[in-house]
Amino acid sequence: MREGKDDWWRGAVIYQVYPRSFCDSNGDGIGDLPGIRARLDYLAELGVDGIWLSPFFRSPMRDFGYDVSDYRAVDPIFGAIEDFDSLLRAARSKGLKLIIDQVYSHTSDQHPWFKESRASRTGPKADWYVWADPRPDGGPPNNWISLFGGQAWSWDTRRRQYYLHNFLAEQPDLNFHNLEVQREVLDIAKFWLDRGVDGFRLDVANFYFCDKLLRDNPAKSASGGLTRPYQHQRHLYDRSQPENLAFMETLRSLVDQYPDRMTVAEIGSDSYIARSIEYSEPGRLHTAYNFLLLENGPLSAALVRDAIESWSSASAWPSWSFSNHDVVRVRTRWGGSEASDALAQVLLGVLMCLRGTIFLYQGEELGLPQADVPFDRLRDPEGIRFWPDNLGRDGCRTPMPWKARAPNGGFSSTDPWLPLDRRHREFAVDMQERARSSTLKLTRAFIRFRREHRALRVGAIEFFDAPEPILAFARTEGATRLICVFNLGAAPIEFRLPCRGRALDYGLPGRLEGDRAALGPWGGLIVEAASREEK
Repeated sequence: MREGKDDWWRGAVIYQVYPRSFCDSNGDGIGDLPGIRARLDYLAELGVDGIWLSPFFRSPMRDFGYDVSDYRAVDPIFGAIEDFDSLLRAARSKGLKLIIDQVYSHTSDQHPWFKESRASRTGPKADWYVWADPRPDGGPPNNWISLFGGQAWSWDTRRRQYYLHNFLAEQPDLNFHNLEVQREVLDIAKFWLDRGVDGFRLDVANFYFCDKLLRDNPAKSASGGLTRPYQHQRHLYDRSQPENLAFMETLRSLVDQYPDRMTVAEIGSDSYIARSIEYSEPGRLHTAYNFLLLENGPLSAALVRDAIESWSSASAWPSWSFSNHDVVRVRTRWGGSEASDALAQVLLGVLMCLRGTIFLYQGEELGLPQADVPFDRLRDPEGIRFWPDNLGRDGCRTPMPWKARAPNGGFSSTDPWLPLDRRHREFAVDMQERARSSTLKLTRAFIRFRREHRALRVGAIEFFDAPEPILAFARTEGATRLICVFNLGAAPIEFRLPCRGRALDYGLPGRLEGDRAALGPWGGLIVEAASREEK
């Protein structure tokens, strides 16, 4: 299907909802689909174009929904399939698109497919997962490492073979070399497309295929400073195989049979940008986002500029995010525990001016810091495994604070599955609604500004040389040229603009003085360049 600049997803702002922590409608301490539906007016008023819904499928919840036991069923803790249909209709009535997570690289070990596969080496689904005989010494077939620590292989006493799991042992990897597996996955995608979803976010999209020969990964030439065994290998054979791209093209062909749908790949790779481009070239997925700006730091203008400029493809469309459900919230990650509201606000201002599709994580619009979760309340298996050096992902997954003075921040009428950080009460939605100026209100203004200026949604981007901590670039579409200048530091600073123009109201501390941008701490300014006639 031919793509164009006016496709809804191109330059859109898509809001990630983590269902367990968004809104609990039935008082069991866990967010659910009716709770999300009850908060759609909030999302519509925020101004986002769509919602990315993290997994809500039936699951034993060893990895909180990323271990699926039935791809076509809603887990009862989130509601029923009728609740999903109702949510989809309600979102559409408010002009919101809805894309859903699809976790194809692995299933739960409680999935009927895996139960059948492990029961026999000769059964109908014997080859649906990646199985291998032990080495002569009884060890696993190769040196692959799980992202969650330890070997990526677990011994199964029934089959007397090892099975592959890139993540938890309870998340066995599907064997995509088996065409029956591919057909079944495509049928699952068709099930949700027929139901009316607007697209998919594809979890670990470059992990579907592994090397058929199961060759050892080579060691990295330098491993100093690396904190996990997984980081000590060059992952040549356990991910990003050539066959994976062919399957993406097949999946894209299916999605293109449905008008106005989109796909976004999550890419985990040492080659952040190159791999993302590879997966979003024409004929593959619509776009891809990666962890370059989610994992790296410290914050600098050079970090942001290098990330955006490294997207060198003119035909592949990028996506960017500063926070999600897998990383420390950006306010804390880049600003530390004492980071100010002003830092959170300028980061949101920058994000909304970048070229690409923007993903905004729930609570980011409030400027939430990373939550403190005591060890005895940790639920994330990764966090528990690597504690105390890495507190895992629970701190970015705590409940959304809706009402500052309500029990559990208005998220639930009972003790929630993760504790509400007491500091988050001061960031609650109702508090920010009443404030004369707040991060929430600024975010609404930033999103509205992006929507009103086509140059920000689909225009070209060009960076200007500027001393740290100034980030300066132009967004150009047709005759419109917007100069975006941000101060990523705590002291006032000035920057001489490359042209004259008029300042637009963007809400950050900054003013135009002739041809100079005078930026306050964590400030910003957007200037519409003068036309040739005005010059």
